[in-house]
Amino acid sequence: MADPMGPNNTGPQDSDTRIIQTDLRNEMSRSYLEYAMSVIVGRALPDARDGLKPVHRRILYAMYELGLTSDRPYRKCARVVGEVLGKYHPHGDTAVYDALVRMAQDFSMRMPLIDGHGNFGSVDNDPPAAMRYTESRLQSLTTESLLEDIESETVEFIDNFDGSQQEPTVLPARIPQLLLNGSSGIAVGMATNIPPHNLGELIEGLKALISNPDLPEEDLLKIITGPDFPTGGQILGRNGINETYSTGRGSITMRGVAEIETIEVTGRPDRDAVIITELPYQTNKAALIERIADMVNDKKLEGISDIRDESDRDGMRIVVELRRDAYPQVVLNNLFKLTPLQSNFSANMLALVNGEPLTLSLRRMLTVFLDFRVETIKKRTRYLLNKAEERDHILLGLLLALDNLDSIIDLIRSAPDTATAKGKLQENHGLTEIQSDAILQMQLRRLTALESDKIRLEHEELLIKIEDFKDILNREERVFGIIEEELSKLYDKFNKPRCTEILNLGAGLEDIDLIANERSVVLLTETGYLKRMPVSEFEATSRGTRGKAGTRSQGEEEVKLFISCNDHDTLLLFSDRGVSYALPAYRVPQCSRSAKGTPIVQLLPIPREEAITSLLSVSSFDDDAHLLMLTKGGFIKRTPISAFSKIRANGLIAIGLEEGDALTWVRLAVSGDSVLIGSKAGMTIHFRLNESELRPLGRTARGVRSMNLRSGDSLVSMDVLPVELADQIDSSSDENIEINTNLNSSEGPWVLVASANGLGKRVPVTQFRLQKRAGMGLRAIKFRIEGDELVGLRVLGKGEELLLVSEKGVIVRTSADQISQQSRAATGVRLQKLDSGDRLSEVVLVPHELEQINENSNEVESNTEAELGNKASSD
Repeated sequence: MADPMGPNNTGPQDSDTRIIQTDLRNEMSRSYLEYAMSVIVGRALPDARDGLKPVHRRILYAMYELGLTSDRPYRKCARVVGEVLGKYHPHGDTAVYDALVRMAQDFSMRMPLIDGHGNFGSVDNDPPAAMRYTESRLQSLTTESLLEDIESETVEFIDNFDGSQQEPTVLPARIPQLLLNGSSGIAVGMATNIPPHNLGELIEGLKALISNPDLPEEDLLKIITGPDFPTGGQILGRNGINETYSTGRGSITMRGVAEIETIEVTGRPDRDAVIITELPYQTNKAALIERIADMVNDKKLEGISDIRDESDRDGMRIVVELRRDAYPQVVLNNLFKLTPLQSNFSANMLALVNGEPLTLSLRRMLTVFLDFRVETIKKRTRYLLNKAEERDHILLGLLLALDNLDSIIDLIRSAPDTATAKGKLQENHGLTEIQSDAILQMQLRRLTALESDKIRLEHEELLIKIEDFKDILNREERVFGIIEEELSKLYDKFNKPRCTEILNLGAGLEDIDLIANERSVVLLTETGYLKRMPVSEFEATSRGTRGKAGTRSQGEEEVKLFISCNDHDTLLLFSDRGVSYALPAYRVPQCSRSAKGTPIVQLLPIPREEAITSLLSVSSFDDDAHLLMLTKGGFIKRTPISAFSKIRANGLIAIGLEEGDALTWVRLAVSGDSVLIGSKAGMTIHFRLNESELRPLGRTARGVRSMNLRSGDSLVSMDVLPVELADQIDSSSDENIEINTNLNSSEGPWVLVASANGLGKRVPVTQFRLQKRAGMGLRAIKFRIEGDELVGLRVLGKGEELLLVSEKGVIVRTSADQISQQSRAATGVRLQKLDSGDRLSEVVLVPHELEQINENSNEVESNTEAELGNKASSD
């Protein structure tokens, strides 16, 4: 079949039909680009000059035309929406009403532009009432700062969608509305999200830029300190703010305001509660409460027993009631970490500048506004100048008529009609058409002497105004002076204090902030399993009792190292090869007493050929503190702990070792302390840690000789005596005198001496005189059982608690005050009842840096044990 449109077709053709051959790719590209630009310019992005999108501008202008100013009665929102739709905005009524509602919400806008009457929604994301029920009018700020000069030819007007009306392309804003209330919108391929700011700060910042256009960035940021959200809250740190202001993009961390209070609950004991009074910007209160409740039900949030909303017209109040065993600060930190109570505002300060979307810095935004304001004032001044000159032109004609009154009256009376009279006035007296019309329309009462004086006075005033207007146009400093004056008036009338507080701290919560700083014990077994247990797992018992198992299988898991620490401490682990590793204590998985623990190789990259020989907890890496290291071969050194503040993941060399030697003991010390070192045979040496005996050495140094040992003897323990206690010991005292000195001391300090068979005693420190390093030392204990040997030395004060751990993992927690005071020559008393084949391996002091343990954790089965546990806890 022949093509009807082919060249041979001679049938009738529609003369108006024409087919244009075009490339589909070019057509799609052009059409999509036109659509994208239409969305960008005409819908989604605000103008950098007045900070408004077209829909907001049209709403405000339509309300201004309707006369809905702040001193007039409210009108139905449906009337406003209809006006906007019919004249300016040919889109859906929902889009217009939603935009109107947002401009009236005090939780969405820092300074609402519309005064709403009725239900305009809530911070719970409740929808507003229908437009037929709500009413509105303009706020006084809107009239005075956005619409004041709109009739003075300050801005350009264009035809509306059907050419029947004129609408402004921009409003003559007197304040940087774009920064005051912010803006958000999604266009095609780009989006904007500008935070709101404080009006007073913006005005002061503009004044500073007017006074000094080259104002340093840091000085500008001292004036405009940061966003000011209408819902209050807090901003964490200034890094995000500075980045946003300098580049136009940044992430600002917002946080709600919450405090920990003790509340009274009817019929129940007082409880701690987290009281939330302010939320981050654009956070849905109802959704936040629901999120917290869901996380509590899913056991992702611990320590919360109830949550309720007690908000009313006086303010917001969300009560998160805590369980009695909860740590309030930890719960609060988890709320910040896991819920929208802390969130980020992703700022992207994109706006239209001369119809082009640009990402603007803070300074550029203010500069664009100032340039627009200068242009607006000049246009207003030209308009006023033209009006004044036109009026003065008429007055000059009236004055000429008054000076030639009789001849002009005769001329008018003799003229047959108005046109003739107008022509003769122009011809005979040199008047213009406008002046002639004014003379012909002049009333007879204006011919009186009083009215003549008024005309002359008005002429003189107009001459002054005209001269002033011309001076403004010729001198830019006059223009900036007017800007400052207008800004000052707005500041005095509308300035409000900041709602949002800026905190000078880091924006993020570290993992440690979510962990309670409880007391724990950390245990390392011979097979390389590490675990952490609360100290409360081991209640205080009487001296000589058997204790509790600290590991799953007493036969398989012998305890190698055992320390007590706080969960916020850093664990320093030292290997036999002299390498140090660091691990936060809270990252050691917490286990029950019967659990096996976690292989240490899963927590640290420790080579198979290395064995951990010493475990130490450190709360801070101060320059004054030192690590005291002792090797199996008897070499000792001290190194500033600050050298270990940044340990790499694969470890850091702590000491240089000779062939066959191994690092075995590490303790914390400061200059002036003294050290007690014990040998397996029961010998103990005591010397000072000062420049003469043991000066600080570098991290890789080997150290010096600590103690002279007899054949077959070896080192087994080391502990440090604080400097204030070491000063009390007289190094020149005779040994025999020392044995009988202070034996019944009730204040301490003492040295706890423990043997492998579970025997021990407290010996006053004064019985261990200070000696020179590398000596033989003094006898610390007399063994009464063959094969017994020294396993531990610990310096004690009054009221200390001990954890005694056997090789098979049986642990006893007891008060040191129950252990007898004896001399160095005594054999001691039973510290722990050991099973057959078991031996005492370690003695650990329970730290008392924190407050006493929870009351509930100290409950024990027997009354005797309860009394001892409460006594130990109170000590």
